[in-house]
Formats: sequence, C-alpha cells, structure tokens
Amino acid sequence: MLNGILVIDKDKGMTSADVVYHLRKALHIRKIGHAGTLDPEVTGVLPIAIGQATKLIELMHTRPKEYIGSGLFGYATDSYDSTGTVLKKTKLTKAFTSEDIQNHMNEFLGEIEQVPPIYSAVKVNGKHLYEYAREGIEVERPKRKVDILQYDLTNKPTFNEKDGQEEFDFKIKCSKGTYVRSLVNDLGEKMNCPAVMTYLRRVASSGFDISQAVKLSEIEENPEKAAELIQPIDAFFKNYPQVDLSEGKWLKVKNGAGISLEIDAKKVALRYNKKVKAIYENKGKLYRPSLMLIQNE
Repeated sequence: MLNGILVIDKDKGMTSADVVYHLRKALHIRKIGHAGTLDPEVTGVLPIAIGQATKLIELMHTRPKEYIGSGLFGYATDSYDSTGTVLKKTKLTKAFTSEDIQNHMNEFLGEIEQVPPIYSAVKVNGKHLYEYAREGIEVERPKRKVDILQYDLTNKPTFNEKDGQEEFDFKIKCSKGTYVRSLVNDLGEKMNCPAVMTYLRRVASSGFDISQAVKLSEIEENPEKAAELIQPIDAFFKNYPQVDLSEGKWLKVKNGAGISLEIDAKKVALRYNKKVKAIYENKGKLYRPSLMLIQNE
C-alpha cells in the first residue's frame, strides 16, 4: 500500500480534481487527495497525498506556495487573466521602470486583504463565484486576509511601443488562499494602469518543489514508478524536532496517551522503527497527540 506524497507537475487544461481522478484509476487507490487547487490554466506543483498521508492535507495547506508568472500592463479582464473579457484598455505612452514596478510590488508585502476574482471557486451562499458570473448575477465577493512573503520582479520588463503594452515577469511566495491573478490586477490599480496575468506556474507548495515533481502521464504509463517517486510521510516532517521512542513509550503513543519528553519544543515528530508514527504537542507537563500516523508497522 502506497503512503506518502506524490508531487505532480500539473499540465495546462486539467483541473486538480482531474489529476486525482486519473491517479485513482492508474494506482487503484481510493484514498487520494490534493493539497492546494490549481486553476486549469496554471501548471506546476500539485502535491497529492496518498493513503495515510491524506491525514496531512490540512497541515500541507499551512505551508507557503511559490509561483513564477507574467503580467501585462495595458488591459484588464473580468477574470484577471488573459482568458477573460476585456473590461479596460489603456495605451501606455512610456514604459514603467523596473524600480517603479518593484516599489509598488513591495506595497503588497505582509498581511493584506484580498478580494477574489469573480471567476473563482470561492463560495457565497453555497454557490461558486464563477457560477454567479456565468449567470450575470452581481454578488458581493468576500474579502480574505492572506500573507504575501515575496513579490519580486524577476527581469527587465519588455515595452511594446506600438501596442502601448508592457510585459513583466514576477515571483511570488504567499500563503494559502492567495489569488495571484488578483495581485496582478491590484498592482495595475496601484499604478493607475490596467494589468492582467498572462502566465502562471507554481514551483513550490507544501514544502515540495518542482525538482521533485513528475508528470501525470509518467505514472499513468508506468504505475509501478509511483513507489519510487513518492515522497515518504517523514519527508513532510523533516524540519520538526525528532524523537526516537523506546518500546515502552511507543506502546503509550500507540494508544494515544500523553508522555513526558526531555525536549523543549512546541511540536515533535515521534519515531519508532525509523518511521514517524505521531506528531505530539507540548501541553504543559506532558506531550499529547496532535496527529496520529500509525504507518508501516
């Protein structure tokens, strides 16, 4: 039985749910889930939790995500990307400088309040925003707080004098729930010039990066390869303090009992037989269960 995280490099045109569906068929495993939805137009890192690792999905969401992408000054759309209907157009007479763009990007760093695009999967009264948009119904979009850890221009922007448009490339590191499309649209608003996202690729998520990713087609063509490519559950906890349990303490942990530990940490990964079996949290005098992962005994 497979237990761990398969890092998929999602292709354009597929939903995250499509990837899960195809993996269930290829691997003949029902217990599979993804951490962090990617829009069909977006490619890159989609962590897939398999078996016991599905217990980690909520924790996986808490780790930052990293993206590289491109935007264009000159027009804006209702979807905030190039697939949408054009709402505004402005012909630039001169280029923005790299310094000017970066300075405005810096204004987004830290905790910000963000309004999701109307074409998004956010729900209002049990209905997705994109469903309201398709029906032409106006609805108030809920604001959400997100953390922007990095928003950087990655090379010199390209100005097209004939079209009056300027293309720029960026790298973003952010928290769960961030809409990168909104960051590009909002950058344009700050600079008094409509802007749209033209390309996006996720290069890291849940502590895994693109160097660890595999194409879905590789797994479908050779399902046995999944066992070699899957990241073990332990890899997710590599930055946690690790404690190897004696047999006596393992018996207590196995039953979910509190234990004393000679360590000072908020959370610890408890190992037995060279495998992480549980995450325990400091509750004063004793450490108590935060997450049980009784795996591969």
